[in-house]
Amino acid sequence: MEHQTKTIRLVYPQWQGGNISQWITEIKDPELASRGYYLGAQLLNFLAPDNGQETFAVPITIDIAERKVTDGILDKDAILAQTKAALDILNIQNPDKIVTLGGECSVSVVPFTYLSAKYKGDVAMVWIDAHPDITLPGDVYAGYHAMAVSACMGLGDKQIISELPAKVDPAKILFVGLRDWEREEIKKRQKEYGIKHLTPEEVQENSDAIRAWLASCGASKVMVHFDMDVLDPAEIIAAVGVVPNGMKIKEVVRVINDIAQEKEIVGLTVAEPMPRTAIRIQEMLHQLPLLK
Repeated sequence: MEHQTKTIRLVYPQWQGGNISQWITEIKDPELASRGYYLGAQLLNFLAPDNGQETFAVPITIDIAERKVTDGILDKDAILAQTKAALDILNIQNPDKIVTLGGECSVSVVPFTYLSAKYKGDVAMVWIDAHPDITLPGDVYAGYHAMAVSACMGLGDKQIISELPAKVDPAKILFVGLRDWEREEIKKRQKEYGIKHLTPEEVQENSDAIRAWLASCGASKVMVHFDMDVLDPAEIIAAVGVVPNGMKIKEVVRVINDIAQEKEIVGLTVAEPMPRTAIRIQEMLHQLPLLK
């Protein structure tokens, strides 16, 4: 009997991995800004086509009473609990393919390591992002979303890493759209890890360089992470990051579809939505009579 491929949609509105309120100055309430990813994930799920996929939501606490750094990671306890909850869903459902709607960047860690285990490492990871997300606990920035790729490789906090089902070989990771390393140490770390990257300019006209890398990566399947801050803020401001000279929407869409022509995509994440206008509307509605 032929195996029927099971694809699920995972709504993963994790926000605790980011420490971002200082960068969203138009939202005066830092708690609303911090939890913006939570609303962002709900909006992505609302806006995405209803194609009949079974949808599962990772339970995410919205408690913001005390944000503290533990073992070099902001809100580590919540992230650890939510990591376990996401894994429970995947282990019970046993999907073959996963669409993940986040949430900040670390929402890819659980589904991508799950898929790496399922396919016994026969899977590459294309990380479409303005940043490489390879920081580590103890670095100057304690947000776990900036540690997402490190965690996928099995590097970082031992307690969190021990929960993950597998790790991704850095030789099977490609950064696309990378243009902001933030600190020189991160650029040096990427070189040490041996992770290749392509700038927005290198994929602007076509996907030939990505096709060449896919042909040489040694994997038959691909997981794609699409961080919305890769997009050019001159065209759309959809995320926290507003680093100039990013990729155009049509370029990202073309790149992902070209990847799908070359390899079987088993994981697709859309992450880091920061719906600034929607948050402000939400804040307004909470002040109106008969609504509050």
